[in-house]
Amino acid sequence: MNAPAGSLLSADKLCKTYGPTVALDGAEFSIHPGEVVAVMGPSGSGKSTLLHCLAGIVTPDSGSITYNGREMATMNDAQRSELRRTEFGFVFQFGQLVPELTCVENVALPLRLTGTSRKEAEKTALTWMERLEVDDLRKKRPGEVSGGQGQRVAVARALVTSPRVLFADEPTGALDSLNGERVMELLTDAARSTNAAVVLVTHEARVAAWSDREIVVRDGKSRDMERAV
Repeated sequence: MNAPAGSLLSADKLCKTYGPTVALDGAEFSIHPGEVVAVMGPSGSGKSTLLHCLAGIVTPDSGSITYNGREMATMNDAQRSELRRTEFGFVFQFGQLVPELTCVENVALPLRLTGTSRKEAEKTALTWMERLEVDDLRKKRPGEVSGGQGQRVAVARALVTSPRVLFADEPTGALDSLNGERVMELLTDAARSTNAAVVLVTHEARVAAWSDREIVVRDGKSRDMERAV
C-alpha cells in the first residue's frame, strides 16, 4: 500500500506472530491529521496488536510504520518512548487512572512527566477537565467517581499534552450505552478541535459510527471499507 498523500501515520504489510499464533498478516493502515479511523473486528482478529504496533509499543516482525514522514524502525526505544509521552495519547477500556492521585493530578501527570511545573500542569489539566465536563471532580480520587466520569478524566489525561495521535482501545467497553455515547461525543469533539488523529479500536458499530472511516481487521488482515466501496 502506498500511504495516501498527507498521511500522518501509516503502516504497510505488517506481520506479527506470537509463537504459532498469527496476530497480523500483511495489515495496512493510514490516517490523516484530524481524522477518526475506527479499527473494527472480532476478538482475536489482531486489531489491538495493530494499535500497539502503530503506537510503537510492539515491534512488528516485518512491514513498515511511518509517522510524520519518519520510519518508526529507525527510532530507538528512548525515541519511541518520548514519542508516546509527547505526541501520542492513550485511552484504555478501564481508564487505568492512578488510584492514589486525585483526578486533577491524574490528568496533569503526563505534563509533570515532561518537566512542567505542578502549577502549570494542573492549570492545563483543569482546562481539559472543563472541556470533558469533569472539572468538579478535581479533588476526588478515581475510586470516588463513576465509570463514565472516570473515563472522561482518562480522555482529559490523554489530551492534556495536545497529542497529534490519540489511540483509544475500546474506550467505551466498560460503560453503559448512555455514558458510552457521551464519552465518544466529548472525545471526538475534543480531538477534532486540536486536529488530532484518532485511532479507535472497537468491535461495536455504535462506537465506530463516530468515525470518519472504518478499517476491518480479520485474521490479521485489514480492509479499508471506504476503499472497498
